[in-house]
Amino acid sequence: MKSKLIGILISVLLITPVIFPATGVSNGFQNEGDPFDGYTLFAPMPYTTTYLINNDGEVVYSWESDYRPRMSAYLLENGNLLRTAQLGGNPTFDTGGGASGRVEEIDRDGNVVWEFEYSSSLHLLHHDIEPLPNGNVLMIAWEYKTVAEAIAAGRDPDLVTTELWPDHIIEIEPTGASGGNIVWEWHVWDHLIQDYDPTKENYGIVADHPELIDINFAGGVDWNHANSVDYNQEFDQIILSVHAFCEIWVVDHSTTTEEAAGHAGGNSGKGGDILYRWGNPQAYRAGSGSDQKLFRQHDAGWIESSLPGEGNILVFNNGLGRPGTDYSSVDEIVPPVDSNGTYYLTPGSAYGPENQTWIYTAENPGDFYALNLGGAQRLPNGNTLICDGPHGVYFEVTPEKDIIWEYVSSVNTFKVHRYAPDYPGLEDLFGNQSPEKPSTPDGATSGEVGLTYYYTTQTTDPEGDQIYYLFDWGDDTDSSWLGPYNSGETAEGSHTWTDQGIYEIKVIAKDDNGAYSEWSDPLPVSISVLCGDVNNDGSVDVGDVVYMINYLYRGGPAPVPLPCVGDVNNDNVVDVGDVVYLINYLYRGGVAPDPNCCNPPWFK
Repeated sequence: MKSKLIGILISVLLITPVIFPATGVSNGFQNEGDPFDGYTLFAPMPYTTTYLINNDGEVVYSWESDYRPRMSAYLLENGNLLRTAQLGGNPTFDTGGGASGRVEEIDRDGNVVWEFEYSSSLHLLHHDIEPLPNGNVLMIAWEYKTVAEAIAAGRDPDLVTTELWPDHIIEIEPTGASGGNIVWEWHVWDHLIQDYDPTKENYGIVADHPELIDINFAGGVDWNHANSVDYNQEFDQIILSVHAFCEIWVVDHSTTTEEAAGHAGGNSGKGGDILYRWGNPQAYRAGSGSDQKLFRQHDAGWIESSLPGEGNILVFNNGLGRPGTDYSSVDEIVPPVDSNGTYYLTPGSAYGPENQTWIYTAENPGDFYALNLGGAQRLPNGNTLICDGPHGVYFEVTPEKDIIWEYVSSVNTFKVHRYAPDYPGLEDLFGNQSPEKPSTPDGATSGEVGLTYYYTTQTTDPEGDQIYYLFDWGDDTDSSWLGPYNSGETAEGSHTWTDQGIYEIKVIAKDDNGAYSEWSDPLPVSISVLCGDVNNDGSVDVGDVVYMINYLYRGGPAPVPLPCVGDVNNDNVVDVGDVVYLINYLYRGGVAPDPNCCNPPWFK
């Protein structure tokens, strides 16, 4: 493995004119904060190599192909690369933007373990693919329609002079080392409407049918130009970015192919009709140019479950044709959908939302403008990874829109994707085994606010790698990574709680190759305050009486860690009565301080 990685680094040195190290402060990081730890995958369009880099901009893996990408690439959970490829030579579609024709899966050793081609004079793959949980793959493709077919379907003859390429989606079940079965498909051509010619097919009132696609809305041969596809497992739905319409479309994937060609069936009961669309209500006569939100966008997708903004839709909004200044943005919207995957629409109006819930633009908007290409990914830490495709700049921004990581390849790139260190495909790719599950943290199970407590744990690494540990203290803080420790060596962390409560401490380990363990079992810890211990030395004695007198009458500091620890008689005020109470307790056999003096804290 080491020799392979060295070979990769040498090969990268040979192409330094197109791959540059990470920029920014302190080896790729900026002072404002840390980027999400992970590995970023990108496939430069002019080249046949796909790269995986770490956050320091170092190439840690690469895959070679005989083909350039067209356009996307993904790392699978088995550690293989799934990528599109520019087959070339198609007699009909070869001039189309994003023309592909081929998908290939490449293993860690560079072997093509599966290939699929979908290219003829009547159809061609293009742009994007989406690996599904069942091992199948969704693919976008064009299909060929003649002028006569387009006009018969209601197309305005002035909008079709040679041919028409409507989009369709196919789901491929891989078979063997090459080929696959089409097990599901959806076609734009099955869901048309037009109000141009009542003597032709699909005639109706466009504004009354937002679930259908106006065959006369956009011009050009590549009439739809869908450039991304994403899958929602919870709802069994697909989202498309439809570049030519400046819209995103959601369709039902739970249908059969027969149902997908019609208007009934599936979870939605609507067959293959559009369930939701957003970005340009002019496309279905529900708005004007002032209502348009998307402008030649790319990479529409749902934010994954468990991530900040889960279920929302993120879109790279290129901005081509946007009124005023040319600039790009990344837009996040909250779709009007219920728990069953049903979208709300007031009849006669446009689909909501009226406005985005979050938008990224440059501080000076014109400084960030990607005429074409581009993508965005929400990260587990709440930041967003953005690909400025035509300029080959990849950067991570915080919710407050600060750039905290940036990498410049200066090469056209369709989109990029970052994978967390515990992503299964990385373990398989690097051939590295994770550390064993750490032991439950060992230490005090009860304590006081303001005091420091120490906890230990240990685990082993199957390959003897050095290990780092991170304690989660249960109060929204952690220890940060501690180490390295030798395999089997005991690690120690310490923490001081500032509030009462019952906390669960747990710990995770990672080896020095970035492979993560499971979280340990939790250790519950009850943290309270010792009422009367106003100087926070762990006992109630004469020193606390002196401390209280100094506080009340001589301008001394307030009781610590919380003023309420001085309220030993629990009357919600710290005064001379508490001094008398303490003296009676310590020297006259009085009642001990009320243990509930800070439960709940009446004053902080």
